[in-house]
Amino acid sequence: MSPPGHHPLGRPEEPRPDPPAARRPPWGAIALIGLTGIAMLRGGLTDGPPQPGSAATALSPAGRAPGQDGPLPRAVPSRVMIPELKVSAPVVPLGLDKDGRIAAPPPGNPGLTGWYKDAPTPGEKGTAVVVGHVDNFSGPAVFYGLGGLKKGSTVRVARKDGWTAVFEVYGVRVFDKEDFPAAKVYGSTGRPELRVLTCGGGYSAGAGYTGNVVVFARLAKTVRRGPEPSARQAPGVPRAPLPVLRGA
Repeated sequence: MSPPGHHPLGRPEEPRPDPPAARRPPWGAIALIGLTGIAMLRGGLTDGPPQPGSAATALSPAGRAPGQDGPLPRAVPSRVMIPELKVSAPVVPLGLDKDGRIAAPPPGNPGLTGWYKDAPTPGEKGTAVVVGHVDNFSGPAVFYGLGGLKKGSTVRVARKDGWTAVFEVYGVRVFDKEDFPAAKVYGSTGRPELRVLTCGGGYSAGAGYTGNVVVFARLAKTVRRGPEPSARQAPGVPRAPLPVLRGA
């Protein structure tokens, strides 16, 4: 454990002018916040989720995407859609847990994703962060296929103000949770960007996954849908409801 006040993995970006450094909440490695996915056992063999290939691992400079629209104002996200993975999942806001680390999405529904509410919202200037579970004892969770995304894939985030922010993936990496480069992952590029995270890397029965899959994406365009109704939408993933999560 690091000494008080020392945060080797960095701190989250704030959506508004930064408060004094001592008050900024610490970031730990995302693998330590409850996204401890459990490798599935099939026929006695461990079958893990896909990991990024070499073509997706090199990060391009975070330049402006072709035809990129300007930043959107702050608005709460409501749904994350990744067409290539057939993912369409509700988003719940996440804060920090009692240890000062970002909380995980509610464990009762592995089809949920979570957005860190003290960071920028998707489409707003800065780096927004969305996290989700990778798997559980019963099968894949919402971001099981995340490591298989390629450069040029799209991630769409519907917002409650009626806008959809469309992001273009420019890199996919796996980082060891013991050497997690928070500044690289969460730092602002001065433009609207998105990071999507889940568990990944090696796996052991005692420690779980050793790392995190991180998708780097930048805003490509914005699409107007019209404001959402005020009624709350029931959580779940309509295409393929997933079993109740057991454990982390």
